[in-house]
Amino acid sequence: VTAGKTPAEILEHYADAVGHAPVLPEWATGFWQCKLRYLGQEELLDVAREYRRRELPLSVIVTDFFHWTAMGDYRFDPEEYPDPEAMMRELDELGVKLMVSIWPTISPLSENYDAMAEQGLLVGADQGVEFHQDIHDKKMPRSLPVALYDPTNPRTRRFVWETVKRNYFDLGVRVWWLDACEPELNPGHPRNLSFHAGPGSAVVNIYPRDNARTFWEGNRDAGAPGTVLLCRSAWAGQAKYGAAVWSGDIAPTWESLAQQVRAGLSIGMSGIPWWTTDIGGFPSEESYRELFARWFAYGTFCPLFRLHGHREPRGELGSPMTGGPNEVWSYGERCLGVAREHMELRERLRPYIQEQMAAAAERGTPPMRPLFLEFPDDARAWETDDEFLLGPDLLVAPVTEPGVTSRGVYLPAGADWVEIHSGRTFAGGADYEADAPYEYIPVFRRDGAEIGV
Repeated sequence: VTAGKTPAEILEHYADAVGHAPVLPEWATGFWQCKLRYLGQEELLDVAREYRRRELPLSVIVTDFFHWTAMGDYRFDPEEYPDPEAMMRELDELGVKLMVSIWPTISPLSENYDAMAEQGLLVGADQGVEFHQDIHDKKMPRSLPVALYDPTNPRTRRFVWETVKRNYFDLGVRVWWLDACEPELNPGHPRNLSFHAGPGSAVVNIYPRDNARTFWEGNRDAGAPGTVLLCRSAWAGQAKYGAAVWSGDIAPTWESLAQQVRAGLSIGMSGIPWWTTDIGGFPSEESYRELFARWFAYGTFCPLFRLHGHREPRGELGSPMTGGPNEVWSYGERCLGVAREHMELRERLRPYIQEQMAAAAERGTPPMRPLFLEFPDDARAWETDDEFLLGPDLLVAPVTEPGVTSRGVYLPAGADWVEIHSGRTFAGGADYEADAPYEYIPVFRRDGAEIGV
C-alpha cells in the first residue's frame, strides 16, 4: 500500500516501492517514423534519406515484424537486408536510431527452436502441445502454430539476449520493440500454461515485465547507454526496465483518438511515465486526413512522438505484406504543413520534455499528467479527462471531433495561462472557447514559465 497527502506524493511513494524509471535517453524525445511495414534495407534507408532531404527532424526509424528469416531466429533476413552493417553506418551518419521488432514467438522452423525446446526455455503446457499461438510466418504456406519463450526463466533470458546481441546489438541496434508481449495467446487464457515461475493462472501477468528485463539487463551488461523498450503491455515495476507502453493496434476513428488521451493519462498514473500511440491508427482513406492532422498534433505532446499504422492498400496480413505509404508527406501538402510545424514545435520542446523525463525518473511523476496532479485543490481538475498537462507548465487540449474549429477548455485555478499560438492570456479557474483551426490544437503555457514556445 502506498499513500500520500497528494496524488503526486502517492506516485512518488509508488515508484519507491516498485522501482523508478531511468531517465529517458535524449535522442528518444525526437520524432519516430514507423509503418507496417518496410520491406527491406533500401526502402527503409530511402525514407530516412528523404527526411534529411526535406530537412525534417528524425530520431528513430523502425523495422517492424517479418524482417527476420523466421520467428525466433532474431536476425535480419539477408534477402531484405543484404548489408546491415552499411545500413547501420548510414543511419548513424544521419543521426537516426534503428528500432527492431522482437516477438516472443518461436517458430518450429526457427534455427533456435530445437535448442530452446530441449533446454526447457519455452512456455510449457499442462495438457497438449507447447504451441500457444499461430501466425503466417516466412517459409510457411499458411498460418501455423508457434511456441513462446519463457522470460521468467533466467536461462531463457540469457539465451534470447545472447542471440539478439550477436545478430542485432553487435551491428549497432540499441532500441527494441517488444511486440505481442502479453503474451498474445490463442486461446486467450493462461490456465493451461506452465512457466518457470509457476502456473500460468498465477504468474502470466509478469510476462511483459520479465520480457523487458531480458533486454534492459542485456543492454546494460553489454555496456550500452540507456535504451527504450516499446512494449504493448506492462506490469508493476516494468518502468525500471526502460519500458515505454503504447496502446496497440487501434482504430482510425475520432472515438479512438479520444480514448488515447484517457489511456495515456491512465498509464502515467499507473507508474509508467513513457507513453505513445500509433499516430493515426489503422488504416487510411481520403476522409482520414483531418483525423491524421489532429492525431499528429496530439502526438506532438506525448512523452514519445511516434508515427505508425497500416495504411491502404493494406494487402493480406502475412510475411510478404506491406501497407501503403505512412510518412508525413504521404497525406498531401496541407497535412505535411501541419506535420512540419508540429515537428519543429516538438524540437523546441525537447529540452523541456527532457526536464520532465528527469523528474519522472527522480520522483515517479509522469510527464503527461491529469490536471489534478498539479492542481489537487481544484475540484474541476479532478473531473477533466479530455485535456492534460505536459509537465507542470503546458496544458494541451486535443481536438477529438471532426469539422470543428474551436473547443471548450477548462483552465485550472491557481495560475494564468498563455495560449501559445495567439499569445492571449487567460485567467485560471474558468471555461473558455479556444480557437482550434485545422492547423493546430489549443495549447496553453503557464504564465511566467520559460519553455521556448
